[in-house]
Amino acid sequence: MLVIFDCDGVLIDSEIVAARLEAEAITDLGLPTTAEQICTRFAGTTTREVWATLERELGRPLPPGFFERHLAHVRDVFSRELEAIPGARRAVETVAERGLPYCVASSTHLPSLLNNLGTTGLVDLFDGNVFSASQVKRAKPAPDVFLFAACQMGSDPADCMVVEDSVAGVTAARRAGMPVVGFVGGSHVTDGHADRLTAAGARAIFGHMSDLPAVLAAQGIRAAA
Repeated sequence: MLVIFDCDGVLIDSEIVAARLEAEAITDLGLPTTAEQICTRFAGTTTREVWATLERELGRPLPPGFFERHLAHVRDVFSRELEAIPGARRAVETVAERGLPYCVASSTHLPSLLNNLGTTGLVDLFDGNVFSASQVKRAKPAPDVFLFAACQMGSDPADCMVVEDSVAGVTAARRAGMPVVGFVGGSHVTDGHADRLTAAGARAIFGHMSDLPAVLAAQGIRAAA
């Protein structure tokens, strides 16, 4: 059974930082927005999709060079503020100790994804098995990145378990024909989020990475044969 980890909001507590920066930027452009609103609406989607939607709502094009400047600012803040989700490293190590194959599949652009995993001291756990929506045609909630990850890892989609924190991600996993569990331990999680993940198709919900082994066991996933 291949365990596929989303990254932002599952391994790295980045969603709340990114949402804060996006909310500040769009508010400065004249569309008052909060980090909570960004999290609720856009968790699991790509940065470009977020800004394409906000640009339409703003009713005018973004200033020239805005997106590039924003990304540079995000990279700078991430380099100083990013932290791993508590217990994430140990959870991945436990999966490895049980002999289960595992990887990352994220909406984040691949160079940024690798950099963020490096910043938080997690990149060494994955031995290059890190996959991004930038490598496929469509981002979540389309299933492409999960199907790509399974193919690269030599696994059948039905023989995978996805760990996700967003409705878009849970939806993508279900569209890929993969079972999925929902994680709600990130700083960005708002009231009712667990219910939204369940409604999207998550088989189980858990709030701390130390619970992952028990969650997987409850789904019949214990150790490689």
